[in-house]
Amino acid sequence: MRNLTFLRSFSYTMMLTGFIAVLVGYTSSVAIILQALEVLGLSNTQMGSWLMMLGIGMGITTIALSIYYKTPILTAWSTPGIALLATSLSETPINEAIGVFIFASALMLICGLTGIFSKLISLIPRSIASAMLAGILLQFGLRLFDALEMNLILSITMLITYLFSRRYFPLYAMIIVLIIGIITISLQGKLQFTPIEAPFVAPSFIMPQFSITSLISVGIPFFIVSLVSQNAPAIAILQANDYSPKISSLLIWTSIAAIILAPFGGFSICIAAITAAICLHPDVNPNPEKRYIAAIWAGVFYLIAGLLGGVIFILFDGLPTAFIQLLAGLALLTILTNSLYQSLKDDSDRDAAMICFLFTASGITLLGIGSAFWGLLGGIMAYHILSKRQKDKSK
Repeated sequence: MRNLTFLRSFSYTMMLTGFIAVLVGYTSSVAIILQALEVLGLSNTQMGSWLMMLGIGMGITTIALSIYYKTPILTAWSTPGIALLATSLSETPINEAIGVFIFASALMLICGLTGIFSKLISLIPRSIASAMLAGILLQFGLRLFDALEMNLILSITMLITYLFSRRYFPLYAMIIVLIIGIITISLQGKLQFTPIEAPFVAPSFIMPQFSITSLISVGIPFFIVSLVSQNAPAIAILQANDYSPKISSLLIWTSIAAIILAPFGGFSICIAAITAAICLHPDVNPNPEKRYIAAIWAGVFYLIAGLLGGVIFILFDGLPTAFIQLLAGLALLTILTNSLYQSLKDDSDRDAAMICFLFTASGITLLGIGSAFWGLLGGIMAYHILSKRQKDKSK
């Protein structure tokens, strides 16, 4: 009977973990998605359709890949790619934009089929991958304290709740924080949901067109950014947590899904990084072989979000920014701590890991590519240079 209660407690924890992973994923980039869709001149109905296809695509791929590989594999849109699209599609007709999405996913599929991507990922040391993740998550940690200026009472309430929950009920910490946070903003009268007319939107097909100009000017940069700033960090994070996914297979399946859904608005399906990290932590389940259940729950919530279409925008719009930042920051706090520890625990790797961490945390963009890629590149270069120095000293 004790064992049954034990298993149930972890089921609840994993269900909430999946929900928070989806919540963090949507809220961290929903504003950028809106900008990209507005640039394309989509109607409200089309926006709802596109969001629905993204949610359904991510839900199906997350559930299927997690069950098949028994690994917590989440999929997501390419957040760096969306940022690129928001600034690059202003002169692109919508039919050509669909062609760009298909083209970029086809290039990703080729990388998976040839195994090139898998070979590149094998060159990343674990300490550097952990440092890169810590650099990505640092901004989420810092936003915890930005929330103090927005809503002091809510911030203090959620922070104190988190600390006491971590001490006495670590498995249920985020459940308690979520409930107390919602109660607090309700009492403050800061929950403001806008009523909607049509919660469900039918998918609309858009015929793709392929323009050499669009494919070169937008398609190739979109492919490169999604590959090196989304898929590469995501695989590195899985490997840093002692998971060994079949890299090429993941890239193949996510690319095929994106190609199929692109004419309906599913412009990007990649392997998730930050949201996956939420499901990888030992607090989810001490047994690494069981954590994939949290990813399955995330897939379920993706599907729900997708089926609701445009409602998801209204839902997140009704939650105060301070609440979202606090929830995301607290959910990722222990993951940030663990990543820093893993990156710095080996004396010989510390300098290289710190270079990777600082480069990634800087948030700079060079040649249209985000800091996660440059952090990885700088960290790997420093790692190999410094490892040669260690070898020279030992001679």
